[in-house]
Amino acid sequence: MFTMRRYNGAFCYRHIRIYFSMTDIEAKIKQLRDELNRHNYNYYVLNQPTIGDMEFDFKMHELEDLEKAHPEFADPLSPTQRVGSDISQGFKQVLHERPMQSLGNSYSIEEVQDFLRRAKDGLGGEPVQIVGEMKYDGTSISCTYEHGRLVRAVTRGDGVRGDDVTANVITIKSVPLQLQPGDWPDKFEVRGEILLPWASFERLNKEREFNEEPLFANPRNAAAGTLKMQNSAEVARRGLDAYFYFLLGDQLEASSPGLFSENDFSTHTGRMEALKNWGFKVAEHSVLDSIDAVKDFIDQWDVQRKNLPVATDGLVFKLNSIRQWLNLGSTAKSPRWAIAYKFAPERECSPLQFISFEVGRTGVITPVANLEPVLLSGTIVKRASLHNEDIIRQLDIHEGDYLYVEKGGEIIPKIVGVDLKRRKADSRPIEFVRTCPVCGTPLTRIEGEAAWVCPNKYGCKPQITGRIEHFVARHAMNIDGIGEEVAVQLFDSGMVKNVADLYSLTGNRLLCLEHFQQKAASRILNGIRKSLEVPFERVLFAIGIPFVGETTAKVLARNVHTIDRLMQMTALELSSIPEIGPKIADSIVDFFANPDNVTIIERLREAGVQLCLSEEELANRTNLLEGKKIVISGVFARHSREEYKAMIEQNGGKNVSSISAATSYVLAGYNMGPAKLEKARKLSIPIINEEEFLAMLHPE
Repeated sequence: MFTMRRYNGAFCYRHIRIYFSMTDIEAKIKQLRDELNRHNYNYYVLNQPTIGDMEFDFKMHELEDLEKAHPEFADPLSPTQRVGSDISQGFKQVLHERPMQSLGNSYSIEEVQDFLRRAKDGLGGEPVQIVGEMKYDGTSISCTYEHGRLVRAVTRGDGVRGDDVTANVITIKSVPLQLQPGDWPDKFEVRGEILLPWASFERLNKEREFNEEPLFANPRNAAAGTLKMQNSAEVARRGLDAYFYFLLGDQLEASSPGLFSENDFSTHTGRMEALKNWGFKVAEHSVLDSIDAVKDFIDQWDVQRKNLPVATDGLVFKLNSIRQWLNLGSTAKSPRWAIAYKFAPERECSPLQFISFEVGRTGVITPVANLEPVLLSGTIVKRASLHNEDIIRQLDIHEGDYLYVEKGGEIIPKIVGVDLKRRKADSRPIEFVRTCPVCGTPLTRIEGEAAWVCPNKYGCKPQITGRIEHFVARHAMNIDGIGEEVAVQLFDSGMVKNVADLYSLTGNRLLCLEHFQQKAASRILNGIRKSLEVPFERVLFAIGIPFVGETTAKVLARNVHTIDRLMQMTALELSSIPEIGPKIADSIVDFFANPDNVTIIERLREAGVQLCLSEEELANRTNLLEGKKIVISGVFARHSREEYKAMIEQNGGKNVSSISAATSYVLAGYNMGPAKLEKARKLSIPIINEEEFLAMLHPE
């Protein structure tokens, strides 16, 4: 039997065999699973694919078809299950069979020498062999295997217990679900680091920037947040990776060299080699015979780590002998047989080519240092914000200066200083512009603030296109397909001069744009139609009233109910609303005093945009949490964090991110952050769980 499947725009024939018995079918399913697991291993672990994408896809589709037709042969560890599921569920906490300790830190070769001296003293002067390996900057994971299959993956948590995130770890293609053929014991535990590669991290932050979501500070935070998501399909999409560095288990501890054939489990390097043979991606490591070799290893990787595809923040030095591990033991917090070596924050010096002055959506002028490209923490840095005129003055930046740029664990590059020794004698200080670099309007400086602003709100191109981008963003109207480039294209073509013009777009008009295809046009038009269902509070945020962010828009919607009421209110009336101060009140009055803005609102009304709370929203609102400020922390089983935030606001409460004396409650889920827990207890803030919170919303 032949079927046709479209692949990259072309139709390809796919041959499917006819199986005559259930035994044949089960055998074929097993064969396909084994083949796909092997190809995944070749591709994601060895980086040595042996078949092309098309052939791999055909095998995957054949397995999917067979599993769909024969659900009696379902297996949660099948390669077809790596895509994840969008079913939300809480994480179950699991006790670690062995505590997951943290390592002691060192910052110099002398501190590493002290560690080795202490180890030798603890062993009665016995000689030691050192192993150096990369310290990956991600989130720790413990994976348990039984009979060659992954059965559980648990986060570090507090070291004693962690969250069972098996459903999410299954989606990580470098984590073997079924081990390669080998001499593995019936049960063992392997520990490692879950990471978000630089390429995936950059892609994710670009998406978040477009959707006006806070950027992840670094890949470590992004990996940890991704691993704890309740939507494993989104976890799969983000593209996590994993490296492993620690093999342990009862059978291993009792073993001697060669007990499981050729593998030597009596050394750390022997265990790493075994893991590699079984299908794991293991940490880069080397045996070091002297302290000079340790120093050379540090110097080597301080440079080479910048070329790695994942983030690192140091090295780890371990004794190689497992017997010596057992003899030395551990303190309450960390093992005596290993120590971490931390690299200093990455800093490079690069010549300033020029400073550009860029206009934002609200008219704020931001100076940006444009540098000669330099590699920093795995990414090429060419630009770094200088934020405002005051920063330029504080750093005393001159034309042609060599600037120190640093990341220090953060993804956003920061200018931290000037190499004065390389400054030319005749260089001149950088002068901040006094007119808008785009429209030429004289700039104004808001009293009490550092920023200079272009006041030409409705005639300055970057401000207009910026408002269009803001309007279509994910947390606003969520109109897919319009980013910075398309917003500029729509404006330059004359099709969209303000956000109301979006609702006059047609497919034929969009297809007139350069490089625009039917699929892109349909995507935008579909997003525009769906935006008519966006609730009033998000519309208020989307229209771009200065100083009215997401939270303020929700407060306004909850109190005024309709756009018509908001447009009629005086600054005094607005200031009487909780959390609306004079600055925001004046901004709202000024916004609606402009006839162009009123016209835009009327056109949005004609298009069908939601300009008032729905009857259902009004009926469901209560004052049960009025005046209450609630901090949410941890992972929840009954509802997601976003759902709890919505409940708080719907019942008159306010979501706050940090704990203070003004906090009313902390809604705590599993694995609440220890710092927040300690602060809440110190301030005697009531800590409530899910059941207690939900009971507050349904008083008897």
